[in-house]
Amino acid sequence: MRKYDVIVIGSGSGGEIVEFALNNSFSVAWIDKGPLGGTCLNVGCIPSKMLIYPADRVVEIQESQKLGIKAEIIDVDFKTIMEHMKEPIVESHKHMKRGLHNTENFTYYKGVGHFTDDYTLYINNEDIKGEKIFIGSGARPLIPNIIGLDKVKYLTNDNVFELKEKPDSLIIIGGGYIAVEFAHFFAAMGTQVTMLQRGNRLIKNSEPEISKLLEQLMKKRMKIQTNIDVLEVRKTSDKNTVICRDKISGKEIQYSGEKILVAAGRKSNADLLNVEKTGVKTNERGYIKVNEYLETSKKNIWAFGDSTGKYMFKHVANEEALIAWQNAIHDHKVQMDYSAVPYAIFTYPQIAAVGLTEEEAKKNHKILVGKAKYSDVVKGEAMVELEGFAKAIFDKESERILGFHIIGPYASILIQEVVNAMALGGKIGFIGQGMHIHPALPELILRTFTNLSEP
Repeated sequence: MRKYDVIVIGSGSGGEIVEFALNNSFSVAWIDKGPLGGTCLNVGCIPSKMLIYPADRVVEIQESQKLGIKAEIIDVDFKTIMEHMKEPIVESHKHMKRGLHNTENFTYYKGVGHFTDDYTLYINNEDIKGEKIFIGSGARPLIPNIIGLDKVKYLTNDNVFELKEKPDSLIIIGGGYIAVEFAHFFAAMGTQVTMLQRGNRLIKNSEPEISKLLEQLMKKRMKIQTNIDVLEVRKTSDKNTVICRDKISGKEIQYSGEKILVAAGRKSNADLLNVEKTGVKTNERGYIKVNEYLETSKKNIWAFGDSTGKYMFKHVANEEALIAWQNAIHDHKVQMDYSAVPYAIFTYPQIAAVGLTEEEAKKNHKILVGKAKYSDVVKGEAMVELEGFAKAIFDKESERILGFHIIGPYASILIQEVVNAMALGGKIGFIGQGMHIHPALPELILRTFTNLSEP
């Protein structure tokens, strides 16, 4: 049995820990089922944003008439867009593979390992043991129990990037982040999109008025059905038929499409590892339990990223990996701070947020709420951006920002100013004391805070 100072499971943000460990002269085993780079690089944020950028340009052209511009899209080259999407992934793989060779005290194990005993894994016909173990094994698509789904070739975020031809029609099962981003992309490419959401609104964790506006605007380009249970999938001659029940009326409805994309949630890969064999506990949904120091129930085993199911974003996993490593090698423990976790959803329009929603904040705080539309500032008015808005959640007693939410152009960029202010303590002064360019979109942030009032 080979023994290592450090075993890292997962090649997404786990790569950060591998680098830290090697720089500190530890012997390291890196286990990953592949491909290198984890979810974000291969089937997540990077390839999806490579696709969404041209989709944004398509919709901007389609909506340019509001600016007095008449434009026409002659052709959308789906094949070229898909090929371009893969270029940074290929280059990243080449770079990472070069780093696997000629490194001392390091072994890369490609495959699905599983625990057989305390701190012991079986991988590629070999038992290995680690003094410190870091689990960043990620998650995979959750496949709902739908009759007949296993009889058809459905798409998920794992295989949708392999498409070489644009589907004429697509049914998306789900209404979360992944669902709305792919709905935007395929609709922009010219696919007839139908989105089926079990819940009563899209992006259920966002502000209700943001969900409402998103659905309203996306319905201009596709069909969206909420409050719907998908019961069965049947394969017909050239299409797939999805049989549903409206949860409100009880009526049965059928939808047909060339392809089906399942985006109904995520499932932790912890079950593939048999983590219980090493004393690591999971919750009722199968995600690994960790404390505020990212320690699992087993001493000297830490977990981070999607495997824990807390905040399934790459930037969070990177920060968690750093915190887990610091707590593994230093006596003074550092807590992972989730109070100012930002996120962005790259649909059209964009959504971005940080901190608490109004409903969450009301539970423990006396709050003020501020709202401002893009058209309330000159730049937004110039863009003829009439629907987008920002919303601030503010603690009346501590005078600190609790949350901020945006739907509209460049939301993922605009939110960063608020993220930085919250990371520095959350005082509005961190934003207001800085001089803002006029006329520019960041004035939207200032305007939102000047409109604070009792909800």
